[in-house]
This record gives sequence, C-alpha cells and structure tokens, in this order.
Amino acid sequence: MKTHETATNDYRITTIPGRPMNRRTTTTLAAFAALGLIAAACGSSKSTTAATTTAAATTTATATTAASAGTVAAGATTAPTAADTAAAASTIAATVAAATTTAGSATTAGGTAAAGGFNLDTNGDGKVVIGVATPGPRNDGGYYQALVTGVTAFSKAHGFADPIIVDNIKAEEAATQLDSLARQNVDMIAVGAGEIADPLKDLTAKYAKIVWYCNCGAGYPSQPNLIQQGDDGNEIGYSAGVATGLLMKAKGATKAAMIGNNNLNFEKQAFMAFQLGLKSVDPSFAWTYVATGSFNDVAAATEAFNNLKAQGVGAIWPYLGGSGEAVAKLANANNIIVMDAGASNACTRTDLHYDLAVKFDAGDYATAIFNELLAGKIQRGETRVFHVGVDPQVGAQICSPTADETTAMTAAFKQIASGSLKDQFDAISKAAYGG
Repeated sequence: MKTHETATNDYRITTIPGRPMNRRTTTTLAAFAALGLIAAACGSSKSTTAATTTAAATTTATATTAASAGTVAAGATTAPTAADTAAAASTIAATVAAATTTAGSATTAGGTAAAGGFNLDTNGDGKVVIGVATPGPRNDGGYYQALVTGVTAFSKAHGFADPIIVDNIKAEEAATQLDSLARQNVDMIAVGAGEIADPLKDLTAKYAKIVWYCNCGAGYPSQPNLIQQGDDGNEIGYSAGVATGLLMKAKGATKAAMIGNNNLNFEKQAFMAFQLGLKSVDPSFAWTYVATGSFNDVAAATEAFNNLKAQGVGAIWPYLGGSGEAVAKLANANNIIVMDAGASNACTRTDLHYDLAVKFDAGDYATAIFNELLAGKIQRGETRVFHVGVDPQVGAQICSPTADETTAMTAAFKQIASGSLKDQFDAISKAAYGG
C-alpha cells in the first residue's frame, strides 16, 4: 500500500493511510522538521552540570557504578500464570536478588522491612498484595510484560501474595478499572504507563492507605501519595542511536527506521535523540519514522514493516507494545537489524533474535524502587530518576558486541553521563514537549 510521506532533509515522516492522526500531529511534524536545525545549531557544543556523575562502563552499554538514589520530591482481574512470566524469569530473579541486597532490607510475609524501613502491609491484614494495571497485554514480550514479570518476581522474593493483574485497560476505562483494583484489598498499585494515569490525582487521595506507583512519564505532576519512576528519553534514545549506528556500519546498512504509535511527545523525543546518536556514528545515515496509530495493532505494524523493507531499510526500532514482537519476527526473517523497546532480557531470549536491547525495563525500575521503599530510601510523593551511564537498569546494549563496539558504547555512556550533550538534549526536549 502506498504511504503518504513528508520529506525532511534525509529522513521521512510516514503515516499509514486510514490510521488516524491525533490533534497533536501538526505540531509534531514541525518538531520533527526542526531536528535538522537543532543538530546544526548544537554542533559539538559542550556544557557541564554540577549534579552530573561520570560512570565508567566495563561491559557493553552497561554501567557498573552503583545506582544512585536519585529521588526528587515531588475489568476482570486474574493472577498471572507461569507462562506469562517464564520468558524473563531468570533475568528478573537476578535483578530482584541484586536490588534486594542493595536495599539491605529483609522482609517478612507481612511486609515489615528491617529497622528504619517501610511496612508494605498498608491495610494491616497480615499479607501484602500488589495490584498491577497496564494499558497493554501482560504477555506482550516487551514493556508491559516486563512490569508484570518484575512485580511477580519481587512479590515471590519477599514472600508476598501473588499480584493481581489488570491489563489491556483503555484510557476511557482507567478510572473505573483502577478504582475496582483499589477495592480488592491491595496494599500497593503499580500503574504501567501514563496513558491510564489521568484518574490518579483523585484515586491516590481517595485510597490514601494504598501506596501508588506509576511509570507515568515526563511531565506528569507529582502527587503526595504517588511514587513515580523517571528516566531521560534523550539519554536512552541517543545510546540506542549510537548502538544501531555501530551495527549498521558493520553490516553496510545506510537506512534505519522507527515504527511508533502516533507522534506522541515522548516518541518525538526518542526519534530526535536516536537520530543524534545515529549520526554521531555516520552523518550520512538516514532515519525514518512511521506512525501506525497504535502500540498494539499487529496489522498496522506489519504494513509499516513491509513498506520500510521495500525502501531498503536495514535497521528497525519497533517502538511498540503488543505489536513489537510481530515486527521482530519479520526482521529476523528478512535479516534486518532489530531492537527491543524496553525489556532488559532481549539479548537472552531464544524464541526471538534481537541485535540490541534498548533498556528502560518497567520491571527493573519497579524492582529497584520497591526495594528502596522497603529500605526507607524513597518516600511517597517522590520520583526516582534513572540515568544512562549511572544506573545499570537503563540504556542500549549490543547483544553480541565486538571489542571495538564495546569500546565505542563505553565512550558513549561516559559522554552521556558527563553532561557534555546537555545543550543538544535540551533543544530536543524543547522541540518535543514545547516550552
């Protein structure tokens, strides 16, 4: 099927005909077009910040410095099955064990932490139950499943009850579904994405005993009874662009593409930061974005993939949820470089091949934060921010790197952590989010 394309320098912004564009589209296209000006204006400008920590990574795209606290003030439900969580069990189990050791808090089945810690049995019924709410499927093999897997493993490691999972929540149903979950004697609720976070201002006050946690994303306002997770889309996108550029250079590919939803603000940021990293490897590399109108529409994602394949694209980032694995399978069948969006276990999977993992794993984030909560290191109303080059949970990882690629990724992580890209990142954030 023929696509509509808007040419902008050496990359294209493409939409699938018949897939609705939201009302943010006009400003989105302008923001994407501004990237050429951002890159030209920023050049190699350097800046430093007092709060920046330089971290030395000893393995590909994995910082080995200890994670800093980094906090700033601020339907039907069923328990998951073993099949839902088996794919990432070993990775998450290791993460839970490491994070628990770091947190230094022993817990009982009743949720009582070590001295100075937090008692997660917030309703006092003698057990701890965590509820999980996600807008996508619990078994998508990517971002949504990562949170379910992480919370399940965390609960098991601490002797808590099985979590209650509610998935595939539509934005218009979020208030009802979250309210229903809150009334099931849960002690904590983990909300998987900002798409369903609008009711939280009211619900966190209405159910004040419950500890609320959200991967709400940049710009979501702080609430007194809400712990938030944060990261920097610029840092993540840049590291992914560098990693992809290195693989493309080795393979002789010249074109890369991102398949996304609908030009949402965080997608714009990821797109522009990725391009900055990609072109740091080779300025001639082309970078394309395709909007499918959904994170979970397999048919639309497949159509987008086929169009990109016909254009000779050699690397694809499926910035997707439920439809991401379908794109990965197609990429595997067609010898196209492919990466996962979020899950930290991408490199160890045996059912699919990923060339790199772009780690912002919701399960890893939650595990680290929940253990810090038990240890009394984070409080309600705070945001825990994860940084590339500082925290091992976040950043791009080439799955089978050469020695030269390892060296290049270590240098990229150091560069990100040093703050030398601050001006470029600030310009990208301004273009993506306004202001």
